[in-house]
Amino acid sequence: MRRVYIENLGCSKNQVDAEVMLAQLSSGFVRTEDATEADLIIVNTCGFIESAREESISAFFELHSANPEARIILSGCMAERYGAALEEELGEASAIFGNRDLSQISGVVARVFDGERVLSTPAYGDVRNDVYERSELFNYPGSAYLKISEGCNHRCSFCAIPLIRGPLRSRPMEVILTEASALISSGVRELNLIAQDLASYGTDWEGRESRFMALLEALVGLDGDFWIRLLYIHPDTFPPTLPAFIKAHPKVLPYFDIPFQHANTAILRSMGRVGTKESYLALIASIRAQIPDAVLRSTILLGYPGESEEAFGQVIDFLKEAKLNWVGSFVYSREEGTRAYELRGAGAHKRAAAEARRRQQALERVQGPITEENLARFVGREMDVLVEELIEGEDLAIGRSWIQAPEVDGLIVIMGRNLTAGTIVRCGIRRVNGLDLEAIVIEGGRDG
Repeated sequence: MRRVYIENLGCSKNQVDAEVMLAQLSSGFVRTEDATEADLIIVNTCGFIESAREESISAFFELHSANPEARIILSGCMAERYGAALEEELGEASAIFGNRDLSQISGVVARVFDGERVLSTPAYGDVRNDVYERSELFNYPGSAYLKISEGCNHRCSFCAIPLIRGPLRSRPMEVILTEASALISSGVRELNLIAQDLASYGTDWEGRESRFMALLEALVGLDGDFWIRLLYIHPDTFPPTLPAFIKAHPKVLPYFDIPFQHANTAILRSMGRVGTKESYLALIASIRAQIPDAVLRSTILLGYPGESEEAFGQVIDFLKEAKLNWVGSFVYSREEGTRAYELRGAGAHKRAAAEARRRQQALERVQGPITEENLARFVGREMDVLVEELIEGEDLAIGRSWIQAPEVDGLIVIMGRNLTAGTIVRCGIRRVNGLDLEAIVIEGGRDG
C-alpha cells in the first residue's frame, strides 16, 4: 500500500475533515507520520485569517522540499476559498481540493497518480449523504471531536467562515447519535461537540428553531462511561436552560466556551452582535449562580476597525469583572468579502494591527493572574483526569480534567505509576504551576 502523510492546520473542524479524508483513502493508503517516506502528502489548510494562510503556505513548501518526489495536495479552507488562484500560483501542487465534499478525495488522488493535475472544489451535496466515517483520530487517546453542523448563518462582519464553509448545514440527529455511539464503543471517553455555533443546531430546518437541547438530551441518554464537552456557543444564541440541564446531567461538563469577542457596544454592533458588556456579565453571573464551579472560556478580537484606547479599556474592565477561567485573543485580519473589509484601508489596517499586538500583550498581563487565581480554587481537591500522554522513563503523565479543553487550555502533570493513555484516573490536585496543575494519582480511583 502507498503511504500518506497529512499535515493538519487550523481548527478542530478541519481536524475532523482530515480524519475523514484519511478514512476515505484507507483502501489504498496507510498513514505515516514521516513526510519524507510518504507517496502522498496532504496539507489541510486553514484560511480563517492572514497569519493562518501564511502558515499553510509555509508548511506546503517545507513539506514539498522535504519530499519533492511525493504527490502533494493542498486541501481545506484555503484551498476552498482561493482554489483557482492557488492552482495558478502553486505549480508544485499536484492538486487543489476544497472541503465541501470529502467523498471525492479518493477520485482526486487517483487522478493525481494517473499524472493529472487537479483543481476540485465541488459544491455541497445532500447533507444526509455527507461522509464522516473515521478510522483513525488525531487526538490523544480517549478524546474525539464530534461535528454537529457545517457552516454558519451569523454573518459576523469580520468573519470569512460563511464564505469558506457556506451557510449552516445541520447534520441529521440520528447520524450524529450513531457516530457518537461508535466513538464511545471504541473507547472514547470525551466527546467534544464542535460547530461554528452549537446553539444554532437545527435552525436551518423547518421552523428555524434550535434543536441543540434536544440533541444534547439524546446524547446524554447513550450508554457508556463518557463526558461531553461543549465548544463554541455564540453569546447571542446561548440557551437559557443550558446551565440547569448541565447541573442535572453530569455527563455534560460545566465548561462553557463563549466567544464574546469584545465589550464595547459600538464595536459589537459593527461586528453584528446584539450583546453588551452588561448583558455578557449578566450571562456569566447567571451561569455561575446556577453552577458555582462553572469554567468559562472566551476569545477576544483586538484591532477591529474603530477600536480606540477607550474601547480597549472596556475590554480590560470586562475581563477584570468577568474573571473568566481561560481567555484567548487574536488580532483582526482584514478579510476580502466580509462587511468589515471596507471599514479601513490597507495602510490604516497595518498600523492598527501593530497597535493590536501591543494590546494583546497587555491583555495577557491582565488575564494571566486571573487564570492562575481561578486554577488555585482546585488545589486540594480531587478530580477525574483523562491521561493523554506518558512521559518516557518517568512515573509521570500529561492529562486534562473537565476544566481544560484539548489544545487550548492548560494541562495537568500527573504523578503516578502504571498509567495508560486514554484512561481516566482519580487525582488529588497538589499545586498550580503557571497555567498548569500538578496532581498525584489516588490509588484505586477510576480506571487507575
